[in-house]
Amino acid sequence: MSDINHVVLVGRLTRDAELKYTANGQAVCKFSIAVNRRKKSGEQWVEEANFFDIVVWGRQGEALNQYLVKGKLIGVDGELRQDRWEQDGQNRSKIEIIANNLQLLGGAPGQSGGGAPSGGPPASYGERKNDGAYHDHARSTHASSEERSFSPSGDGFSDDIPF
Repeated sequence: MSDINHVVLVGRLTRDAELKYTANGQAVCKFSIAVNRRKKSGEQWVEEANFFDIVVWGRQGEALNQYLVKGKLIGVDGELRQDRWEQDGQNRSKIEIIANNLQLLGGAPGQSGGGAPSGGPPASYGERKNDGAYHDHARSTHASSEERSFSPSGDGFSDDIPF
């Protein structure tokens, strides 16, 4: 059996990403994210922040660097790496997450929608609003509320399905 090293996180950037290049010209994009966790403390639920350092190598890091700003919600799929070095005679180490795939999920707190670098999905897919719902602008501007109801049979009647 082989070892498994796989991490999936969703969190917000704690600072703007930094893009640097190695001596041989390889791009390295580094940033940190905060991932909140809810836990019970006595009778109340409290949120606890956990902070993780993320590294994105190569063209992906170069392309995404400009969108990786403080507060941005992202999803990271990657693996853990332990960086080891010696400093002042002491052995030191640090765990980083090497991102294999990174998804831009939303704007910074207080900003509306927008996760895609191209400005978001086409209008036919709708746009996510601050209330968390998707709104289809193309249909909502021309259709009555009855016409906007989803009905697979096309009969114009909406089923009262709660999901």
